[in-house]
Amino acid sequence: MISISTMDDSPARVTISLFCSYIFLLRITCSTVRPALALEDCEFPAIFNFGDSNSDTGGLAASFYPPSTPFGETYFHMPVGRFSDGRLIVDFLAKSLSHHYLSAYLDSLGTNFSHGANFATWASTIRLPHLILPLADGYSPFYLDIQYLQFLQLKSRSQLIRQRGGIYASLMPEEEYFSKALYTFDIGQNDLGEGIFGNNNIQEVSASVPDIIPGFSANIKKIYDLGARNFWIHNTGPIGCLPYVLVRFPAADKDEAGCAKAYNEVCQHFNQELKQAIVQLRKDLPLAAFTYVDVYSVKYSLFKEPQKYGFELPLVACCGYGGKYNYNSSAGCGTTITVNGSQIFVGSCKNPSTRVNWDGIHYTEAAAKFVFDKISTGAYSDPPLPLKQACHSSRNKNLEKN
Repeated sequence: MISISTMDDSPARVTISLFCSYIFLLRITCSTVRPALALEDCEFPAIFNFGDSNSDTGGLAASFYPPSTPFGETYFHMPVGRFSDGRLIVDFLAKSLSHHYLSAYLDSLGTNFSHGANFATWASTIRLPHLILPLADGYSPFYLDIQYLQFLQLKSRSQLIRQRGGIYASLMPEEEYFSKALYTFDIGQNDLGEGIFGNNNIQEVSASVPDIIPGFSANIKKIYDLGARNFWIHNTGPIGCLPYVLVRFPAADKDEAGCAKAYNEVCQHFNQELKQAIVQLRKDLPLAAFTYVDVYSVKYSLFKEPQKYGFELPLVACCGYGGKYNYNSSAGCGTTITVNGSQIFVGSCKNPSTRVNWDGIHYTEAAAKFVFDKISTGAYSDPPLPLKQACHSSRNKNLEKN
């Protein structure tokens, strides 16, 4: 670069120097922002979601037990099958892609699958659970293997319906949507929960993780074989910060946020194994685009620094009854209990919009929106791409580090 000399400060020399400085800075700027400029937003004409109650939009409600008032009070003003006071992360995701909220595959009334479907249900697992609803303490029978089979049914039968025409044809996805769609996953928390609440010690739960992950990978490959190419995969959140764990294990060592350390460490171990599985899936399925989303870190920030983000009492359930964490498994949100001869309805707190936890297990709409706003930017993703660019493979040359 030509520098400005104190002996010769002619206009020509100054002009050349400034021009070279501009070119140098331009190269740095272009190098820094090149991926964002080079990649176009993707077209996701449909969303197919697989998961548990973190993204259940009515599957369990249609099959077993619909949540009652005050579930849904914040946005829908009535229970709509979601285990929250309002919308979930998957709802904000669908709206951000200009789609309607996803209909639950299991819901036979008023459903519309033209732009996707939701196979998630409350208490779903990756592996076949030991106890299944309606047994006490049972988990959803719609574990990931079954959700895959449901997707297989939807893919084949929806096209038959479209070919036949009639009033239901417009409610089915077009055939080309399946290869262009975004396939979202949020599942695994209940696999850990089954071990934790099944009288296994924390070491045994941690040791089970390598047996859980292969089932996830196997289903991803089967869904890929049906044409899926774009995968958006959430890791699991900090279960040790949830009231239902804190109440069950009051003697557990706590971290600075008040969360049960050992139980969060199990989640982190699960997430590490999940991330490595995705690395392998990228090698096995090079035509697919995989985005690993670190939901754990975003959710944990709500417990560690709630005031910073406008929240309060993050470890305390908004809708619950009794004790330090306002949670009792025998007095669930929306139930009526008898206390000293009086009937008490277990309702919600005055301002759910400032609370993180809804019912001791699930998050409020406000927390869900906070999490979505963070993860949709790509700041917590691997590769670090925003949601709307999740069709681009990490093998894309524009994603290589400079």
